[in-house]
Amino acid sequence: MQTELTKQEKTPFSNADLRSWGLVTLAAVIWFTLYNVIQPFANWIAYDLLALPRGSRLGESLAFFFYDVPKIILLLGGIIFLITTLRSFFSAEQTRAWLGGKREGVGNVLAASLGIITPFCSCSAVPLFIGFVESGIPLGVTFSFLISAPVVNEVALVMLFGLFGWKIAGLYLLSGLSIAIVAGVIIGRLKLERYVEDFVWQIKVGKGANLPEQPSWTQRFQIAWQSTKEIVGKVWLYVIVGIAIGAGIHGYVPESALAGILGKQAWWSVPAAVILGVPLYSNAAGIIPIVSALMEKGASLGTVLAFMMSVVGLSLPEMVILRRVLKLQLIAIFIGTVAAAIILTGYLFNLVM
Repeated sequence: MQTELTKQEKTPFSNADLRSWGLVTLAAVIWFTLYNVIQPFANWIAYDLLALPRGSRLGESLAFFFYDVPKIILLLGGIIFLITTLRSFFSAEQTRAWLGGKREGVGNVLAASLGIITPFCSCSAVPLFIGFVESGIPLGVTFSFLISAPVVNEVALVMLFGLFGWKIAGLYLLSGLSIAIVAGVIIGRLKLERYVEDFVWQIKVGKGANLPEQPSWTQRFQIAWQSTKEIVGKVWLYVIVGIAIGAGIHGYVPESALAGILGKQAWWSVPAAVILGVPLYSNAAGIIPIVSALMEKGASLGTVLAFMMSVVGLSLPEMVILRRVLKLQLIAIFIGTVAAAIILTGYLFNLVM
C-alpha cells in the first residue's frame, strides 16, 4: 500500500498539472501578443488619440512612456515567473555554486557574458537582476550582469563597427566586459548583502519553506505566480516613476546641447561626460546618433565611450526602480564603482588613441 502511494506521489503528470500547463501556455501566448503590440499602441495613444505631432517633444516623451512602462512590467512579471519556476529544480546552494564559481571571478565572467547576449537596456535588465538576487545568486555576480546587459549591446557593436571600424568596436566590447567583471568582483568582495531590501530575502526564505521536496508542476507554477505577484506589487510604482523621469529626459534634452559641452577637448571632459550621462536614459543603439555628433564636434574617443557607457549603464530611471530592492548605500556604491571604472576607461582610451 505504501509502495503504491509513493508511486502515485511521483507520477510525473496529473490532471491538475495538465490544466496548469494549459493556463501557463495561454498566459505565455497573451504575454507575447501584448509585448508585440506595445509599440504601435503607444504610438497610437500619443500621435492619434492625443493628436500630438510626430517629432514633438511632448509626443516623443509620451510615446516613450506608454511604451516603456508596460514593457518593463511585462518583462518583470515574465522573467520573475520563469526564474522562480526554474529555480524550483535547484536548491539555493546549487544555484550559488553554479554562478558563484569555484574561484572568485568565474561567476562574474559568466554573468557578464550572459549580459552581452541579452538585448536589454538598463531598465529592462532590472527584472532579471531582481530574479538573480531573489534566487540567492551572489550579489557581485548579479551586478556583473546588470552592468554588461545594457553597456555592451550587439546593435551598438555593429553600428560602431560600421561607423568607426573594428578597433573601436572591439575596444567598446572589451572595455564594457572588463567594467562589468571588475565592478562585480569589487561589489562582491565588499559583502553588501545587508543593503538588499529585507522583503527580497523574505520571499526567498518563504518559497523555500513552502515548496515540497518533490513538487508537482502545479505547485511549481503556484509558487512562481505568488512570487511574481509579490515582487511586481512592490515594484510597479517605482517602474512608473522611473520611466516617467526617463521619458521627460528623452523628449526634452537636446542633442545639440550635449554635443556643445562634450565636444571640447579638456581634462574634465571625461568626468563631465559621465556626470551628464547618468541622468539620461537610452539604450546603446539609441545613443549612437549622439556619439556620432560628438565625434564630429571633435570629442575624443574616450570621452564619447564614457558618455555612452554612463547613459546605458547608470541611468536615473534604472536607479529609481532598483531603489525598491536595494538600499541607498548599495545604489551609491554601485554608481560610484561603475562611474570610476568608466572614467578610468575614458582616460585610458584618450591616452592610447
